[in-house]
Amino acid sequence: MKERRKMVDRSNLSLSIRKQCELLGLHRSGLYYKPKGESDLNLELMHLMDAHYLEHPYKGARRMHVWLKYDMGYEVSQNRIERLYYKVMCLRSLLPGPHTSKRNKEHKVYPYLLNGLEVVRSNQVWQTDITFVPMAKGFMYLTAVIDVLVVVFLLGT
Repeated sequence: MKERRKMVDRSNLSLSIRKQCELLGLHRSGLYYKPKGESDLNLELMHLMDAHYLEHPYKGARRMHVWLKYDMGYEVSQNRIERLYYKVMCLRSLLPGPHTSKRNKEHKVYPYLLNGLEVVRSNQVWQTDITFVPMAKGFMYLTAVIDVLVVVFLLGT
């Protein structure tokens, strides 16, 4: 798009700007538009949020707003902080989102097949578990696959 805008020659007398824009597939208003940029306050807030995010990457836009408003004393709206946090700075909290453990009522529920089964030998029953582990520069999922007889033997139950 920027390349096509640069192709418009305003000094060309034989081809009007209107016709040039039509041939290039541009809107004339796009030639005159100059982006406004961020205000000084927004730049200051983004600087503070960036430094605070490095120390507290688990904080989302809401908690960042609380920190800026009540701890730092800035009278800013949550909408402004959310726009700067998500859209301008592209920040995301390292914590998982809400409702990650709620079941979907439309999904099929499978019966518990081990009910009444006596576990007597190794390699008879296996279990798995997965958990979310926050890290310094992101997160990871830890998955464990466990032989049930070994766990029963170790726990003594």
